[in-house]
Amino acid sequence: MKNRKSIVILVFLISILAIIATSFGILTNDERGIDKITSVHGKVVELHGNGIYHNMSWDVAVQGIGQDYVTLFIGIPALLLGLFSTLKGSLKGKIFLSGVIFYLFINYLFYTIMAMYNELFIVYFSLMGLTFFALATLLFSFDLKSLPRKFTHKVPNKLTGIFLIVNTIMIAMLWFQVIIPPLVDGSIIPEQVQHYTTLIVQGMDLGLLLPLAFVSGIFFIQKKTLGFLLAPIYVVFLSFQMTALLGKIIAMSIVGVSAGPALIVIPTLLIVSITSSVLTLKSVK
Repeated sequence: MKNRKSIVILVFLISILAIIATSFGILTNDERGIDKITSVHGKVVELHGNGIYHNMSWDVAVQGIGQDYVTLFIGIPALLLGLFSTLKGSLKGKIFLSGVIFYLFINYLFYTIMAMYNELFIVYFSLMGLTFFALATLLFSFDLKSLPRKFTHKVPNKLTGIFLIVNTIMIAMLWFQVIIPPLVDGSIIPEQVQHYTTLIVQGMDLGLLLPLAFVSGIFFIQKKTLGFLLAPIYVVFLSFQMTALLGKIIAMSIVGVSAGPALIVIPTLLIVSITSSVLTLKSVK
């Protein structure tokens, strides 16, 4: 593929910085700052109080640590595996690598704009930038005209496409259940805002990620050229994203917080996303 050297350098830098970011998140546990704060909305928010996530609300910090474990022990090895396969000329490897980098990009985009400022801010925005340019480099390296012909007749267009659409609807309904009730009862601000500026995850999902998943699913079902690029990459991304969500649920369960319906929903979505990813990649010639 073109830009081999650029991809190698970018992946190397991403790996090093991601190891630093995740290691600090997991290993730092010293007591810092205060343990409670009153938000501008008059709500008392319990803070984590420890490590680099000390100013994050305790539940979000615990989830962040759970995701750090997934990124360190699953995400980074997968990144290197995808690079190795891509350098060997594998189209499957390049699709897989694109999905992993997409996961890391979204991960550190959220860390940059949502995590309370800490000593790793430079690392966060560097990872956001590096993963963005790595993903862009990979996407522009695909030959769109010939891409549909690179898949066999066994490509699961309907399975993967329908899954992306259903996943979009389910997550959108979940987020609207957070947003709509306060607007109806007049309280306006959902409790989930806590001491943050806004509902960042929900906003990014509803405004960008879920529409992208929906369109990718539609295009893949219709066997449009762009669908053969977007849908396979998105289901790989979703496999890692759902693994990270499962890691968050496990982390919260360890500290005694019930995950509720998510304990069933997230593993189910994870199984389907992995199945879709495997079948889709398997259909690449």
